[in-house]
Amino acid sequence: MHLLERAKTLRSEQTEAEQRLWYYLRAHRFMGMKFKRQKPMGRYIVDFICHESNLIVEVDGGQHQENAAYDQRRDAWLQEQGYTVLRFWNHEVMQQIESVLEAIRLAAEGVLSRALSPGPSPAGGRGE
Repeated sequence: MHLLERAKTLRSEQTEAEQRLWYYLRAHRFMGMKFKRQKPMGRYIVDFICHESNLIVEVDGGQHQENAAYDQRRDAWLQEQGYTVLRFWNHEVMQQIESVLEAIRLAAEGVLSRALSPGPSPAGGRGE
């Protein structure tokens, strides 16, 4: 499947956590920043990206525990392109949205400038 078609499919199949975060990020609602969702970057697709602040926000489920090496390569490539990558587990977005939004705000302001990865996989797999 072509990368653009895959991104379009991912937009229509967002997890509940991705939908919740998108509610805050879309249409310049969050700090006036222009985020895009499920955007192709090179050979990858990122969950949310704000080009103005060189910020990528990923929302991960438990499936990413098995793909840790892939995520590390992907994050390294994105950082080489000049982006800060923030990662959150589904359950963090669903249960701690204010903390997630604060971390995004700090990253957008340049306070956080390194890739952040989620901790151990939440109980129940996808953190739902």
